[in-house]
Amino acid sequence: MTIVVAFADTAPGHAAVTAALAAPGEPGEPVVLVPAVRGEPVPDSAELEARWPGLAGRVQVERGDLGDPSDAVVQVAQRRGARLLVLGLRHRSPVGKMVFGSTAQRILLDATCPVLAVKPPPDERD
Repeated sequence: MTIVVAFADTAPGHAAVTAALAAPGEPGEPVVLVPAVRGEPVPDSAELEARWPGLAGRVQVERGDLGDPSDAVVQVAQRRGARLLVLGLRHRSPVGKMVFGSTAQRILLDATCPVLAVKPPPDERD
């Protein structure tokens, strides 16, 4: 099986990777990072493995065929038959949610596998 992470190079994105590594499962289970921010590059495997040694030999980066990041994350999770989808959450005001929408909310509503939503520790929040 596979764990898919909606990745952004932010404190919530880092918390998602950490949670994916801590999730119970098979040793060496692949962890697939999917960019969750339009146009944002994902670090290469060597940089990711340096940040999170638990990713060594397990990390893959994949982009969906769809333009919207939330749709791409859900698409990759379905295509890979993910057993778990992990995403990081950040605090947003009610007005911010109304005006800008929420990638995390769309992933939570559209995912067809279990979703683990995590927040970064208080000292690392954006």
